[in-house]
Amino acid sequence: MAVAVGPGQGHETQQAIPLLEEALAWPEQPAKVAGDKGYSAGWLREWLQQRGIAPAIAHQKNEKARGGRFDRKSYRRRNIIERCVNSLKWFRRVATRYEKLATHYLGMVTLAIIFRLL
Repeated sequence: MAVAVGPGQGHETQQAIPLLEEALAWPEQPAKVAGDKGYSAGWLREWLQQRGIAPAIAHQKNEKARGGRFDRKSYRRRNIIERCVNSLKWFRRVATRYEKLATHYLGMVTLAIIFRLL
């Protein structure tokens, strides 16, 4: 499992490549990456395809390059991650972000993950 903390004003796609690079260092390589329409960016799809990872990312309606087949079954499995993130919000300190420093907040998120796994 990999976790990254970014600035609140930044878009979450800015953390996608650092997280995926960490995942590529693992013994098991991801075959597919699922993401919602917020991750529908040509540069991210290209980065994934260069590394042999199939993107299961929904296209935006106004996106011009909407070619190729869409793996709907893999896309639906992304709810596992959505539920995991939602379960971390049961920890008030994580949900309200009491910690102002990124390192402290990352520590709290890590503790919440550990408690959820136990």
